[in-house]
Amino acid sequence: MQELNTMLKEKVIDLNFTLSQKYGDILKLGKKEIRELINTHVGQIKKMSKLDQRQLSIYESKGGIVGVDGSVNKLGGAYPHFVEVYQALAKSTTHRDDSVILADIYTPLDTDYEESPLGSEEGIFENNRNIKLSTIEVDAAIESVIKHQPYAILMDGGLIRYNINAHDRWIKLRNLCEEKGIILVGVIKDIKTSIIGDKIKELDNTIKDSFYDRELLFGQLDYGEMVLISDEANKKGPKGYASVFLRSSLAPSVIGMDIIDSQREHIEDMARLVFTLTPENSRGVPLWLDIVDKEVLISDEIMRSMMEQYMDRGLYERFFVSERDKRN
Repeated sequence: MQELNTMLKEKVIDLNFTLSQKYGDILKLGKKEIRELINTHVGQIKKMSKLDQRQLSIYESKGGIVGVDGSVNKLGGAYPHFVEVYQALAKSTTHRDDSVILADIYTPLDTDYEESPLGSEEGIFENNRNIKLSTIEVDAAIESVIKHQPYAILMDGGLIRYNINAHDRWIKLRNLCEEKGIILVGVIKDIKTSIIGDKIKELDNTIKDSFYDRELLFGQLDYGEMVLISDEANKKGPKGYASVFLRSSLAPSVIGMDIIDSQREHIEDMARLVFTLTPENSRGVPLWLDIVDKEVLISDEIMRSMMEQYMDRGLYERFFVSERDKRN
């Protein structure tokens, strides 16, 4: 074990050196330089103020806020001997005891699923997961629109993934929201865009590496600031979305927020709503979405209990109990 620890230590030291080399020039840029670049080439940095109780009461009187999130858990071993359970929850602030809960299940052993011989097993599995999870989340949002008529819907994640993975259902949700005047928002906890990094590469042709907004924005915005991303800089713009970055908590990281382009006049109000609903000492996620996230979670214990209770014991052990589980 001592030999292994020494090897891992050397690998970590090498990784530290590699990252220091790659990010050296970028990390040397001061906060003032980064902010000037953002203001000039990416979008306006603006200070947000929290919504007061009167404004929140108005939103509540107009139907309140619905938070939507999904969860997935896997039981079993290697492909194809596993089963995945998906669950989506749409929870309303005004109808707290009347949530929309949807579920789905997937296993490659189900003969209803035709596996493509041209694709890798991992790729097929990942694609099925994305489609199923996105679809039930959108369907939960659609049902909540019909059932609760909220003022706004906060989806957990970027809206573009629903367009990609559940296109037809997403179009139905979008049309419903536009028809009923319900504001549709995506809250992105882990941003993966590279808007600022691409702009730096464009302005300085000596920089060859790609840099992501998550790392470049770390510590650059003050608490309560947002970046209103311009249409020219926003890669999601042509796909039908307006976007912002915002620092919604005292943590130095930022989150993202999308809104459908037909509702872009509400983007600052929705950023203020997200800011208002986020505890300052949190990781930056609105409390209501955190509540939904915890309620929709499918634990390992629930998975095992469900399979043991509702599946024939012989089938369960034959197909879905891995060697590792047997050792445990």
